[in-house]
Amino acid sequence: QVQLVESGGGLVQTGGSLRLSCAASGAISEMNSIAWNRQAPGKQREWVARITSGGSKNYVDSVKGRFIISRDNAKNTIYLQMNMLKPEDTGVYYCAAGYDLGPPFDYWGQGTQVTVSS
Repeated sequence: QVQLVESGGGLVQTGGSLRLSCAASGAISEMNSIAWNRQAPGKQREWVARITSGGSKNYVDSVKGRFIISRDNAKNTIYLQMNMLKPEDTGVYYCAAGYDLGPPFDYWGQGTQVTVSS
């Protein structure tokens, strides 16, 4: 079992920055990938950024050059630094972890709301 708790969401203006945190506990060392996903109003949940146990990072095209995923193994925390935010980045952001290279993922947090005002 893995538990994931997100924090750091909020309201920000276009062009601003936010840093999301995902505190992980449980069998996190067994996870091959941890990712940030988001769900915009009226849209399906989408994968945004992923980091593997080996440290490889991948991003969806819409956030490349603006978002950075990282992890602090000592703190069992995964971060998503979001810069140059746009209104289309608005949504609920979820942290997820998987035994394999997801998606799909096996464990999910409850999400944190990010709202970017124009």
